Amino acid sequence: MKTHKLIYTLAIAFSLLATACDSFLEVSPNDQITGDNFYQSEEDFQAATAPLYNKVWFDFNDKFYYGLGDGRAYNLYAPYSDYIYPFSDLTETGLTGPLVSAWQSFYNVIQQSNRVVIGIKGSSVEDETKNKYIAEARFMRGVAYWYLASLWGDVILCEDPNELVNNPIVNTNPVDQVYEFVMRDLEFAAKYLPEQAVNDGRLTKYSAYAMLSRIYLSYAGLSGNPNSGARDSEYLDKAKKAAEVAINDGPYQLMEDYADLFMIENNNNSESIFALQWVPYLNNSTGYGVINTQQAYFAAGSEITGDDAAWGYWTRASYDILVQYESDDVRRKATWMGYGDQYDEINKANGGYTYEKTETALNVKKGVTGSTKDNAKIARMNSALNTYMMRLAEVYLNYAEAVLGNSAATTDATALGYVNELRDRAGLEDLTELTDKNLHKERRIELCMEGQYWYDLVRRAYYEQQEVINDIILQDRGTIQPFTYETSTNTLTDDDSRDAGSRSIGNIDASIFLLPYPESEVVQNPLLKEDPVEYHFTEERITDLF
Repeated sequence: MKTHKLIYTLAIAFSLLATACDSFLEVSPNDQITGDNFYQSEEDFQAATAPLYNKVWFDFNDKFYYGLGDGRAYNLYAPYSDYIYPFSDLTETGLTGPLVSAWQSFYNVIQQSNRVVIGIKGSSVEDETKNKYIAEARFMRGVAYWYLASLWGDVILCEDPNELVNNPIVNTNPVDQVYEFVMRDLEFAAKYLPEQAVNDGRLTKYSAYAMLSRIYLSYAGLSGNPNSGARDSEYLDKAKKAAEVAINDGPYQLMEDYADLFMIENNNNSESIFALQWVPYLNNSTGYGVINTQQAYFAAGSEITGDDAAWGYWTRASYDILVQYESDDVRRKATWMGYGDQYDEINKANGGYTYEKTETALNVKKGVTGSTKDNAKIARMNSALNTYMMRLAEVYLNYAEAVLGNSAATTDATALGYVNELRDRAGLEDLTELTDKNLHKERRIELCMEGQYWYDLVRRAYYEQQEVINDIILQDRGTIQPFTYETSTNTLTDDDSRDAGSRSIGNIDASIFLLPYPESEVVQNPLLKEDPVEYHFTEERITDLF
C-alpha cells in the first residue's frame, strides 16, 4: 500500500504559501520546522494540522468527491468524463484513475494524521493543549476511515505509518472493526476538541458530535444481515443524541437562503460544520494541491470561468434526479443550471449570467462561482469555494432518520420541525409525517452535488440491500431519455420527437456496494484479497459523551 511519507515542511509551505484568506491558513511558515524542533508550541501544532484541511484531501476532492458520491448515486450523468461514467455506469475496476487516487488520498489523510498524533504526543507542551490537536488529527483520520469502510469494507487499520513503511504486506481488518476505529477517533475528538474554533474553519467538539451522528447512523444497520430490515436501536439512539448535542449546544444556524451556501463570501458560514479549506487567489500552476478544481469540471462554458478551464458541458443532471424536484423547490436552480436561469454573481460586469446553452439538459451550478472578474479570489481551476464535508442540514436529517429508526412513519414534532425548516427554506410546504421514502428524497435533494447520496445508499444497503438494488434498477441507467425542462416550474417532459439512447452498464447486484481495491495496491500487497484479521485496540473507548 502506498503510504506516502508526507514531508511536513513541503506540505505546510505549500498549503500556506501566498495566502490572503481570512482564516487559519494565514500561518507564517517556518523554514526551520523539521525533525526534533517541530512540535514545540501550539503555533507549531496549528501549522502541522493545517494541511489536514486541504492538501491531503486534494485527490479526493478533485474528481472522486462528486464522481462517486453523485455519479455513482446517479444524480450526475457525464458520458464523456472518465472520472464519472465508470461510477455511474457501475463499470469501475481497480485501474479506474479516480478510484486509485481516492484510496491514496484517504491514506494520505490517515498517515499525515498519524504523524501529527505521534509528533504531538512526544512534545513537552502541556497535555490539555496537546489533546486539542491530537483530537483534530484523529477527527480527520476517523473521517477518512469512514470513507474507506463505506467504499471498500475491510481495509488496513494503522496508527503508526512506519509500520507499513517497514512491512506493507499486511492483512485488512474487518469492516465492523474499522467502524469501531472510526467511532473511537471521533469520540476522542468530541471529548477533547475545543468548544470554540481556534480559527475560522477549524473543528470544534460540536463538529465531532455532528460527524458521530452520521457514523452512528451508518453503524446501526451493520448487523451482518444486509436484508434484516432493522437497525440497532442503541446506535440509532446514539445518533439522535449526538445530533442533539451538535444542534442544541453547537454554534450552528441554517443560512436563510439556500443559494448563499455556495457563494465564496460565505465560506465558513453559520451552517458549515466541517469543510475543506482551499487557498484562494492561486491558480493551477501556483497552487495545485491546495485549490478547489471542481469548477473547471462543472462549468458549461468559458463565458462562465473567463478562461479555457470550463469542461462541464456534458456533465449534467440525470433524468432520475430531475424528476425528484417539486415545482417550487429553489434548490434545483442552486444546484443545476437550466435554460433561462439567471445568476447575478456570474458575469457581474454585464448584469449577470443567463444560462442558454441548451434546453434539453441541465448543467452543474453548485460549485460554479464565475471568473476572477466576478471575485478576485477565483483563479484558473480554482473556484475558491470551500468543500462541504458536513453542514447543519445533514445533522437535522440525521436526527430525523434516527428518530424514525425502525418505524414505518413518525410524527415526532422535533424531527418534523427540522425537516420542515429545510423545506421552508426551499420554498416548499411542510410535511405532516416522516417516512423512509420522503426522508431519503429530502436527503438526496438537499445534499445533491455535495458528494453524499451514494453513501446514503450504502448505509441503507447495510440493512435493506435488496430494496436499494431495486431502487437502482428503477433508475434505468442504461436508457438516455430525451426531455425538455421548464425551469420556472421545475417540470420535466419526455421528448418523443427524439429517440432515446442507450448504453451498457454493469450488473446491478450486491457486488456494487464494494469497490475493487486498486490494482497497484493488490500487486504490492496481495494480502488485500485475503480474509481480514482482528485488530487489537490498545486504549479504552470513551463512554461519557452523553
